Amino acid sequence: MRPPDLCVPESIRRLAGSASTAAAPAVKSFAGLGDRREADASGRVTSDQPGLIAAVRDRIRALATPQALVGTIVETLWATTHVALYPFGAQGTRHGSPGHGYRVEHLPPIQRGLVIARLAEAGTPILLLHGMADNHSIFALLRRGLQRRGFTQVFSMNYSVRTSDVRTAAAQLAEEVEAIVAETHYERIHIVAHSLGGLVARYYTTRLGGDERVHTVVTLGSPHHGTLMAHLLPTRIARQLRPGSPLLKELEQPAPNCRTRFIAMWSDTDEAVLPSEGAQLRHPDLDVVDVPLQAVGHLSLPILPSVVHQISTSLAQLDSDGQVTASVTDITAARRGASR
Repeated sequence: MRPPDLCVPESIRRLAGSASTAAAPAVKSFAGLGDRREADASGRVTSDQPGLIAAVRDRIRALATPQALVGTIVETLWATTHVALYPFGAQGTRHGSPGHGYRVEHLPPIQRGLVIARLAEAGTPILLLHGMADNHSIFALLRRGLQRRGFTQVFSMNYSVRTSDVRTAAAQLAEEVEAIVAETHYERIHIVAHSLGGLVARYYTTRLGGDERVHTVVTLGSPHHGTLMAHLLPTRIARQLRPGSPLLKELEQPAPNCRTRFIAMWSDTDEAVLPSEGAQLRHPDLDVVDVPLQAVGHLSLPILPSVVHQISTSLAQLDSDGQVTASVTDITAARRGASR
């Protein structure tokens, strides 16, 4: 049974729009983050001022701004709204939207532009993957934002709130991706993942061979290098999120020839990731674009217009080597061409 459309109060939309003005521009380097945290030769994050005190001091400094106050208000209001929407998200996953066919005159200008200029990109499936103890209702605004911008096949999945191992969720993700590939006839898809979902997607693409199926992974506030906040929870999956855990060490292992492109979006006031730089993704074998944001809370990352815009732009642009994003080809078209 398909759950009803999730409605989000207009006040949340307006506040999210004002908070998004604090977002920093996307960058492809780690310049400007200070010399407190650096990557060693293996790509692992190290620190010359390790410990909780330095992380807390940085967080207090980041919170002491007017933008952070607005971000805190947005985070609080959205958290309250999300609690109300949560039961709807628990009813089941949403399926991809029907395609637009060959007609475009009924589409809004933004959608029409993407469909006409980048038909394959607009049709490439996007899978939304939630974080710990959550469900797909966290993507209520992001899903609509992607659809308004012309992406016609947006999927989502739920994995159990009782999941105790990232590897288990990654295996479930692999099954979902194969189902989407079979349904849409696209051989590769994109994944947009929030929080823990980013580690699940990363494990799938780098340890389970999922890079053959996934073109781009966008992570939102995912603790790629761990979070000290995980020490507050005694659960098994929380232990996997602690800096230096066996799971994170496994993810630091070489991933040669990984085809998946990564976009890591993180905020300096993310209350779930401490220190905030733990949500960066640094790995010598991976193609990563780092996108730092300012004054954005953990739950607010999937709802900001600036984030939706960045994701939409990234999934509709050329790769650095000049190949269009939709080298994500349609299997049906590829097979038809091969048979001629």
